[in-house]
Amino acid sequence: MFYIRAFSLSLLHALKNLLPIIAVVIFFQLAILQQVPDNTLSMTFGLLIVAVGVALFLQGLELSIFPVGKSLSNQFARKGSVPILLSFGFAMGFSAAIAEPALIAVAEQAQLISEGRVNALTLRLLVAISVGVVIALGVFRTIFGYPLHWFMIIGYAAVVTVTWFAPPEIVGLAYDSGGVTTNIVTVPLIAALGIGLAASIRGRNPLTDGFGLVALAVMVPMITVQLYGAIVYSGAATEGATAVIQQAKAQPLSGPLKMLLDLASMIRDVLPIIITILFFQYIVLRRGLSNPPKILFGFLLVILGLYAFVVGLKLGLFPIGTSMAEQLIELEQFGFIYLFAFMIGFATTMAEPALLAVGKQAEEAAAGRINGNAIRLLVAFGVGIGISIGVHRIIVGDSIHHYIIGGYTLVILLTVMAPKYIVALAYDLGGVTTSEVTVPLVTALGIGLASNIDGRSVLIDGFGLIAFASIFPIITVMLYAILMQWLADRREVHP
Repeated sequence: MFYIRAFSLSLLHALKNLLPIIAVVIFFQLAILQQVPDNTLSMTFGLLIVAVGVALFLQGLELSIFPVGKSLSNQFARKGSVPILLSFGFAMGFSAAIAEPALIAVAEQAQLISEGRVNALTLRLLVAISVGVVIALGVFRTIFGYPLHWFMIIGYAAVVTVTWFAPPEIVGLAYDSGGVTTNIVTVPLIAALGIGLAASIRGRNPLTDGFGLVALAVMVPMITVQLYGAIVYSGAATEGATAVIQQAKAQPLSGPLKMLLDLASMIRDVLPIIITILFFQYIVLRRGLSNPPKILFGFLLVILGLYAFVVGLKLGLFPIGTSMAEQLIELEQFGFIYLFAFMIGFATTMAEPALLAVGKQAEEAAAGRINGNAIRLLVAFGVGIGISIGVHRIIVGDSIHHYIIGGYTLVILLTVMAPKYIVALAYDLGGVTTSEVTVPLVTALGIGLASNIDGRSVLIDGFGLIAFASIFPIITVMLYAILMQWLADRREVHP
């Protein structure tokens, strides 16, 4: 009975996340487009499957990964061994990123659109290794108290430099890969690890030292994926790419065999988390799990939830994004495309649970210097503006290099100017803006626009919207903090 009630709450939570998307889509279909798409029933069914998948996944996380991960974090923080903490940070970062549903969705789209040049599993492994390394680096920073802003300035200077030389086919995908690493699985685990460490080490501040791990996890995959792209686009298509193209042309699997293969891939995705938890629990700490049957049941729900989520994406969210792009372009009024992009970004971000959680934690840690509701509005506005600018880039056909380099140059300048208490939080907020529901829809919107505008490349122009959704909240939050600091200084000078 308890599990049924908990699942009902998780399903309600998932439906609430979908509600802003449904409301925006219905408004545009009825008030502006005044038509109903042919596959409405299929898309509605897909959305319901997404909701059920997210509910099962969340319920599984609450029963298994979250409590065990937080318990391990607390035990290792008390233990105080730097090598163990660093290896645990790497393992948790890697295993959480490899199972991230939004990353799975983007990687599969990238492999399909690049005709196999970008391998989905290779991309996910690169991103997961990057997240693991950078979480270990973030743990090291928290332990020894190094200021975050130097890491971010040097890191984003490297990102901008690599972007200048990277092939155009990979830039948008690389930034999107960074944007989707911090989501439904990674944010709670990484945030708990950082804040837990800062709270348990004398002389550390949870606001300035506890936040920042999420921001680092967004940054480094951008570099590694661009380097990967430089390799795969340096010559002719590989044999692997040819094999993927031939496989796509072949008769696809269907029925029970296809379901079994999909389930097997979900088990493969979750296996790293299970191995990490068991290794550190039994081999390093030499303690048993508190409730193995409950944890095992939780892992089963995670696998089933991931499977339902991916099925629902293909039936619901991807078709909605593509269909809306096609219909809005046929209308030949680009102002409505900008409006749709802004409304989707703003509405979904306001409903984002990770943003609610981080905003609340920041308000408590800042002791009155930060207003949680103001932060949510600023972030949602930043996401809406960011996606709108990203859509404008696709429509006019500009190079993403100039937008990204310009955006992160501004971020670096604001990092130098902003009050130091806001820097780590601002970067983290840029990483939690896009949910497991928003990412596939926004990705499909970008791909749909690039597919239906003459002269656009789906691979070069279709990706990148998620990156814009991550950059602009950092800018709006830092500008807000700079303004508040300026007003406070004026009040002191002119009381």
